[in-house]
Amino acid sequence: MEPAELDTTADETAAGRLYEAYNELHGLAREFETRVEAPAVLVVGHQTDGKSALVEALMGFQFNHVGGGTKTRRPIALHMTYDPSCELPRCRLVPDSGDPEAEPRIMSLPDIQAYIEAENMRLENEPQQFSEKDIIIKIEYKYCPNLTIIDTPGLIAPAPGRKNRTLQGQGRAVEALVRAKMQQKEYIILCLEDCSDWSNATTRRIVTQVDPELSRTVIVSTKLDTRIPQFAVSSDVEVFLKPPAYTLDGCLLGDSPFFTSVPSGRVGSGHDAVYRSNEEFKKAISLREIEDTACLEEKLGRPLSREERSRIGVSSLRLFLEDLLRKRYMDCVPLIIPLLEKEYRSSTRKLREINQEISNLDEVKLKEKGRAFHDSFLMKISLLLKGTVVAPPDKFGETLQDERANGGAFIGTDGLQFPPKMMPNAGMRLYGGAQYHRAMAEFRLVVGGVKCPPITREEIVNACGVEDIHDGTNYSRTACVIAVAKARDTFEPFLHQLGFRLLYILKRLLPISVYLLQKDGEYLSGHEVFLRRVEVAFNNFAESTERACRDKCMEDLTSTTRYVSWSLHNKNRAGLRHFLDSFAGTEHSSSSGNLSSSTLQQESSFGQTINDNKSETRLKAELKSGVDISHTTEARLVDLLDSTLWNRRLAPSSERIVYALVHQIFHGIKEHFLVSTELKFNCFLLMPVVDKLPALLREDLESAFDDLDNIFDITQLLHSLGQRKRELEIELKRIHRLKDKFKDIHEQLNSPLLQALHVPDSNTPAIQHKKEG
Repeated sequence: MEPAELDTTADETAAGRLYEAYNELHGLAREFETRVEAPAVLVVGHQTDGKSALVEALMGFQFNHVGGGTKTRRPIALHMTYDPSCELPRCRLVPDSGDPEAEPRIMSLPDIQAYIEAENMRLENEPQQFSEKDIIIKIEYKYCPNLTIIDTPGLIAPAPGRKNRTLQGQGRAVEALVRAKMQQKEYIILCLEDCSDWSNATTRRIVTQVDPELSRTVIVSTKLDTRIPQFAVSSDVEVFLKPPAYTLDGCLLGDSPFFTSVPSGRVGSGHDAVYRSNEEFKKAISLREIEDTACLEEKLGRPLSREERSRIGVSSLRLFLEDLLRKRYMDCVPLIIPLLEKEYRSSTRKLREINQEISNLDEVKLKEKGRAFHDSFLMKISLLLKGTVVAPPDKFGETLQDERANGGAFIGTDGLQFPPKMMPNAGMRLYGGAQYHRAMAEFRLVVGGVKCPPITREEIVNACGVEDIHDGTNYSRTACVIAVAKARDTFEPFLHQLGFRLLYILKRLLPISVYLLQKDGEYLSGHEVFLRRVEVAFNNFAESTERACRDKCMEDLTSTTRYVSWSLHNKNRAGLRHFLDSFAGTEHSSSSGNLSSSTLQQESSFGQTINDNKSETRLKAELKSGVDISHTTEARLVDLLDSTLWNRRLAPSSERIVYALVHQIFHGIKEHFLVSTELKFNCFLLMPVVDKLPALLREDLESAFDDLDNIFDITQLLHSLGQRKRELEIELKRIHRLKDKFKDIHEQLNSPLLQALHVPDSNTPAIQHKKEG
């Protein structure tokens, strides 16, 4: 055998084994959800540049609707799979439902073509006219490697002007779609240019925005058969075939452009079909290449060089792409072997854990696991309340704004919220005990700043009413009626809001505890029924405890707003006396003339009695100035009673007394409400989580152990573990076989014999070598 033949045979054998190994790797990746990236060719060009026709020529069969205007309105992703048993392309269309469980439909090439044409016609009649959603076609064929060719909608270059605004909007939409596709780093960009002057960069202008150096871009000049007649002199052809370096900046793949022509005509049996089979279509492509080469040589007046021939025709481009993709595949082989070894170790560990779980499925061990989980769970809850940094705040923490959105905000009767920036630690992402403390601090701050609601004269008059034994007014009773009503309406909503907020914070402890258990390897995976029971028991306990605590606080608020105790609401009697004295002094200073007249009248009225009492006369002689003070105080009291008790007209003095008393009582209720509510929630909501939850959860757990098969679902668990064990054993065998296969390929690719035979790569000599072979 000649060296060239030996070279080609060894190369093709290695490539065949490589594609077969990748095919098996992709099947394993799909089945066990392991992501393996494969190189892909992304075809980019403007409308009518001939993208779809070139893709069909590259693949060797027709599948799309080609012609003038826009014929591709959805990206078409052709997932090619190497299958040596497929003499004809076997196609499957992936449904558009998006359901990963949906099976692809097996369709013939005519059916695929009809489906694409129908989609294009449907989109043509819709406002947007284009769709980002790929038409995914899986194709198995013996003449293709494992790769994906993606045909994108043609870029639009609309004319300027307001009348073309619709087309301009469509152009922007298509450009954004194509740009997003080009962002995929593993894609090889096939940039199509339909021009005879390389300084006119139509498609390259967009491609270079994503790939500035053109390091993963192959440039193709399409419709060569229509270009050649346009050249008048040979020098134009020379510049066209080998453009100056400054016109194609960067390190583009292949160093220079490719030139292709695709014959027109469709494959089919109808009267308008030009080719009766895909074989005839492929022969026409080869004939077109021969004719293009002959026309170029005639224009140049010389034969084309070997390097120039390697850039002419679809077959040259296909060989270049195949070698380039094969080189990418080979470069990935050393990276795949460690990946497979890692997957093998992971699967081995999972299999060992499943065997351990199966051996632990007896009554005694299951109860021990349940009790151990109970203890670990309570330990995590206690740790979160006491404070920890083990759980990541960016995942489980909440700012005050998040907490308000999810757990409710403290909102008073005015409907306003306290600004978050005025709360300490408002921007910090907290959880557990720290979040509980912040919520309680916000409650204190909000409620502590609540002012007594406004009091109207109508409310005062309505609250006066009529006594059952006289028609005087009791403004102290009036003040009490108003104060307790406003206090109850003001503080009761805060009580419910606090309960809802703290309950939300306590319930958040559950998912964070589960995370900590999983992190420490203490989580009971596979025992969903048992875990659900623990979750329900914890949530029920938190809800019932919060409800009972809130009822206690509600009872205390009811009693505080049911009966006014002056020693409670005004601290002591001296404080109330001081308040009334100061008010009476204010009245005296504001109306001293009236008060003096009233005092004189009182002295005249009681003068007879005083003169007849000798002992009091002596007392007055002894006290002297004290008499004036006593008379003044009595006068003030009488005047006060006259303006409040005996007079139903709501004088300014009476109104001020009621206002002052209501504010004093409201303030006393607020202070008592704040202190008692915080104390009760700490004692009857927070503390039970520490001292009552363990016993109640243990009691619920022990009662569940009476029906062990139901709570742990042993029968179903044995079935699922056995199924998973069989899957892992199959996976291990496949990974082991595939790992050995890639090792053999790696050794073969690096063997001295194959290296001496010059294995083709992505460079030009490889293409020339294949063409000559």
